[in-house]
Amino acid sequence: MLLLALDTATPAVTVALHDGEGVVASSGQVDARRHGELLLPAVDRVLAAAGVKLDAVTGIVVGTGPGPYTGLRVGLMTADTFGLALGVPVYGVCTLDGLAYASDIEKGPFVVATDARRKEVYWATYADSRTRLTGPAVDRPADIAERVAGLPAVGAGALLYPDTFPQAHEPEHVSAAALASLAAERLAAGEVLEEPRPLYLRRPDAQVPKNYKVVTPK
Repeated sequence: MLLLALDTATPAVTVALHDGEGVVASSGQVDARRHGELLLPAVDRVLAAAGVKLDAVTGIVVGTGPGPYTGLRVGLMTADTFGLALGVPVYGVCTLDGLAYASDIEKGPFVVATDARRKEVYWATYADSRTRLTGPAVDRPADIAERVAGLPAVGAGALLYPDTFPQAHEPEHVSAAALASLAAERLAAGEVLEEPRPLYLRRPDAQVPKNYKVVTPK
């Protein structure tokens, strides 16, 4: 097994390689506006650090979000392209699951929350680092304050809204290393992983203007 994992659902552009026993190389850079520019060079760095070529990869793992439309589709389209080119399976893993898996919270329940912009968070609750209870969903922090009261929280969304998430924990952003490790664990256990389909949870920011007039010839 040699899994190439990547995620662009958060401001982090993150890539890792997992050989079935552990992570052999990883790369991460936080830049919310340069996902498309940074992802492929990160893949090259990870492969070079591991001393392998892309055609040695036996599976692709990609974070499915939730996340903003533009950033999220960079990772998913790249994963699909690699899968088609190499003839290998592409596995989806919820980005929030990766954050939960990497957290230092030993006992649940707890919350994972990432920044959804528009003064909202993407969030889900977990029984432990491997078991999601509810979500993912997108809401304003104040609207879910009663539902998450008293729960520890992980992620950038928790750090942004301390009134709702006073017990904030690291990590702030997801790592592909965590996604790869979680996927490898699930595959070894014979579990069926998710389809690599995006969890947008809401419409994209870009919209066709109202009263738009077509000016092409009839």
